[in-house]
Amino acid sequence: MRANCWFGKTDLRVEEVEDPKILNPRDAIVRITSTAICGSDLHLYDGFVPTMEKGDILGHEFMGEIVEVGPGVKNLTVGDRVVVPFPISCGNCYFCQKQLFSLCENSNPNAALAEKMWGHSPCGIYGYSHLTGGYAGGQAEYARVPYADVDHIKIPEDMPDEKALFLSDILPTGYMAAEQCNIQPGDTVAVWGCGPVGLFAIASAYMLGAEKVIGIDRFDYRLRKAHDEAGAETINYEKQDVYDTLQEWTGGRGPDSCIDAVGMEAHGMGVIGAYDRVKQAVMAESDRPIVLRQALMNCRNGGTVSVAGVYGGLVDKLPMGAFMNRSLTLKTGQTHVQRYMQPLLERIQKGDIDPSFVISHTMSLEDAPEGYKMFRDKEDECTKIVLKP
Repeated sequence: MRANCWFGKTDLRVEEVEDPKILNPRDAIVRITSTAICGSDLHLYDGFVPTMEKGDILGHEFMGEIVEVGPGVKNLTVGDRVVVPFPISCGNCYFCQKQLFSLCENSNPNAALAEKMWGHSPCGIYGYSHLTGGYAGGQAEYARVPYADVDHIKIPEDMPDEKALFLSDILPTGYMAAEQCNIQPGDTVAVWGCGPVGLFAIASAYMLGAEKVIGIDRFDYRLRKAHDEAGAETINYEKQDVYDTLQEWTGGRGPDSCIDAVGMEAHGMGVIGAYDRVKQAVMAESDRPIVLRQALMNCRNGGTVSVAGVYGGLVDKLPMGAFMNRSLTLKTGQTHVQRYMQPLLERIQKGDIDPSFVISHTMSLEDAPEGYKMFRDKEDECTKIVLKP
């Protein structure tokens, strides 16, 4: 089969690789009909996530048709259309039973490696380094799905891929980011980053009852989409002072909640921006926490900072004084996607949200390397790329 493979920093190649096979009774094989490039994939592309190996198949947002099932899978049959969640979860362990699926104790075969870096291991993740299991990803023609009896949602035959695909990751991720804010009637929520996750966080905050949502970015086309299609008020941080503007718009109090939808590759200006780039370049810190710092400093006293953007290692100059002295709450985590798939599918069916609004480009799988560069460099007003094998 054809698959998009990692060979080094910014070196991706669509190669002929071996077809996946059933390895365990609870496996299934999916013929992929749509897959996507995620913002967190760019961290792999840019070389910021360790333990990648040459030839690793990328991609963790995918859906398709079941073509084979293992003998332990009783709730799927050949021909079923499914979306596959990016966290691989067994469904049986302590954390899965608590619906904390991205913390599954059984799905990461390289747990000891993750423990050395993070203290404890999260779940396995498709196409996302050997820290999270070294699983082959979904930017391919076929994929093996472990624990397929748990890790899927069936999609109605009349629903197009473009409406269902993002149940795999970014729609639940944006929704969980907003849910973690415990939004109350009348709340103002500020969202840093108007990429796909940020757009879904904005839309989700409104679905959960926010009165005002403010999107913060520096690209006019992303700010237009946040305003026109997600309903946000917007701040271009290259043209407006974020702190002063948020203070003005909230009567001097600050937003009730702040969402970091950017993560480790945040862009910064001036001395602090240069400081983080230099420290990251020499590996004195692995992540640029510019947005996290801003969110902590801007959030109102007693408010909540919710982090959906991916961080991989160590950060510097985190304002712990602000965090502690102002009674802030910080909530984060890889998304427990399986918890949200059915409720969000029902919202799509009811017309509460059409997730396809984030798509800007549809490309062939063969064009994946070009798509990564386009997405990273914000070329051609690129917001979200769907790949068709």
